Amino acid sequence: MKAKDLTVLLGIIGIVLMMILPIPAWLLDVLLIINISIALTIILVAMNTKDPLQFSIFPSLLLITTLFRLALNLSTTKLILGDGHAGEVVATFGSWIARGQIAIGFIVFLILVVVQFIVITKGSERVAEVGARFTLDAMPGKQMSIDADLNAGMINEQQARERRRNVEREADFFGAMDGASKFVKGDAIASIIILIINLIGGFIIGMTVHGMSFQTALSTYSVLTIGDGLVSQIPALLISTAAGLIVTRAASEGNLAEDLTGQLLSYPKLLYIVAATIAFLGFFTPITVMSTLPLAGLMAYAAYSMGQKASRQQMADEQLVEEKQIEEVRSPESVINLLTVDPIEFEFGYGLIPLADTGQGGDLLDRIIMIRRQCALEMGLVVPVIRIRDNIQLKPNEYVIKIKGNTVGGGELLLNHYLAMSPGYDDESISGIETIEPSFGLPALWIDESVKERAELSGYTVVDPPSVVATHLTELIKRHGYELLGRQETKQLVDNLRENYPVLVDELIPSVLAVGDIQKVLGKLLREKISIRDLVTIFETLADYGTYTKDPDVLTEYVRQSLSRQITQQFSQTGETLRVITVGPGLEKKISESVQQTEQGSYLALDPVSTQTVYQRLAEQINRLLQSGQQPIVLTSPTIRMYLRQVIERTMQDIPVLSYSELEPNIEIQSVGVVNL
Repeated sequence: MKAKDLTVLLGIIGIVLMMILPIPAWLLDVLLIINISIALTIILVAMNTKDPLQFSIFPSLLLITTLFRLALNLSTTKLILGDGHAGEVVATFGSWIARGQIAIGFIVFLILVVVQFIVITKGSERVAEVGARFTLDAMPGKQMSIDADLNAGMINEQQARERRRNVEREADFFGAMDGASKFVKGDAIASIIILIINLIGGFIIGMTVHGMSFQTALSTYSVLTIGDGLVSQIPALLISTAAGLIVTRAASEGNLAEDLTGQLLSYPKLLYIVAATIAFLGFFTPITVMSTLPLAGLMAYAAYSMGQKASRQQMADEQLVEEKQIEEVRSPESVINLLTVDPIEFEFGYGLIPLADTGQGGDLLDRIIMIRRQCALEMGLVVPVIRIRDNIQLKPNEYVIKIKGNTVGGGELLLNHYLAMSPGYDDESISGIETIEPSFGLPALWIDESVKERAELSGYTVVDPPSVVATHLTELIKRHGYELLGRQETKQLVDNLRENYPVLVDELIPSVLAVGDIQKVLGKLLREKISIRDLVTIFETLADYGTYTKDPDVLTEYVRQSLSRQITQQFSQTGETLRVITVGPGLEKKISESVQQTEQGSYLALDPVSTQTVYQRLAEQINRLLQSGQQPIVLTSPTIRMYLRQVIERTMQDIPVLSYSELEPNIEIQSVGVVNL
């Protein structure tokens, strides 16, 4: 057995012997001083612990000190009743507190007992009880959190074991504190009983055994009783306070001194208010200025010092952040961050900053939110976050829109003007700065607000600069939406669909098609501005035909036929005749004969002369329809639709090419032009 283990055992045995054997007065003085020293040590340790588990021995130590204090009470009681003297420590405490007035000593003692029993002990008991209850209730949640972190790879097995052990120790600690606090409560009650026994028993023994007079017995035993009570209750009060500190340290991250200085004194401006209040009491109440003014000045100086310290700390933190950023730029690893390309960027010159500055009334951010919602509803595409930044290299009123780092559009805005687009005829009374509408390339005018109402009455379409930007951005996203849909974005759409249609997704992926194959089909649909919002129908079609072919062009044709109702409603109004440009039999035959089959799939090998002829004759028909205000639509047979689309998509990307099988049977079709060879 180690020496320290043997010392603890001998100490416990000595406490038991103190209750039986008589102790001389000089030894009792030493033990009382040791008791006070232990109490001071315990409360100081409790004040400097950051976690209750750092002082996990406290419940057991609380029982040992309570037992030691009761043994000292028995020893002092035996000396008081037997000899009428209990050593210098008890006599000093009794005479110093009473100061010749026994009533004052009793009142002080009773106050200490009331404070300990009703305030500190009762509060610590309640906190320990509630802490134990809530700790036990929170154990399953904490265990699940540890298991989740372990499964996610955030911690290893050893760390998980340590955390579980801490959770169990915390529950055991608060349970032990709940029980140990009952002993403190019993100790306070026992002190009151011992006080009464010492006082009454001392009167009787002093007058009957020692032959003292009533006045002498009252004076002697009252002083000794008060001294004995104070010697035991002061250490008990310190230990009870330590118990309260321990059980209330759960929500803290530092020791008591750090928390007091870091939290209580973290608001210098409030100390100015306190200083002003104290000074007000000195000037306008009977309280003297000499009593209040020094304290008010001290608090004001403390507030000023803390404010200056906070400012210096803030400057130091900012400098540290700047140095860290500079160091990151200098480090070789910082180059990796430059490789990241934003999906969509909106850059503008400094003259257009009010568009994005909400403080100046700009609503561009709100409009972008609405654009993303609109694209999700109309196209089924989740538009990624749009990066907005100013660019000093641009002209003050210029803006550019980039997709994956490449400029796809731009224009210039006049913030104090309105963009007016002609209805087809010009009104000479409407004057302004000539420009080109950026979304559709139409001629337009920048007009003043004074001309706005007259332009609207003349049939002009008048929009403000934020609407111009929003419309341009929306059109570019629709036009280049297929570029924003990669494999990662497709995987997100698949995961979202799996929540409601797990059987469909599991049948299609990965046994029939891979995510990359699905991404190609969805991209081809978006390229022709066909919404992919109806993923259920798309996936059902891919699951049906994916076992026969893996060619994304062929699969896209099958999907388009399944989306016939959607495509019909997209290009025709209800009850109206669909006017189209049809493909003649000669051109259909020429395209069919030019299709080449390879192992990688089929492709169109049309000779350059025929291709140029198709371009010219199709352009004639399209221009004729545009001049009459109609939307040009090319209609062909299903077998050559995708090949005809390949021919014209480079020069006529916005012209829709439909097949007969993509339109509903009840739609009325009128041919307004024929393209043939």
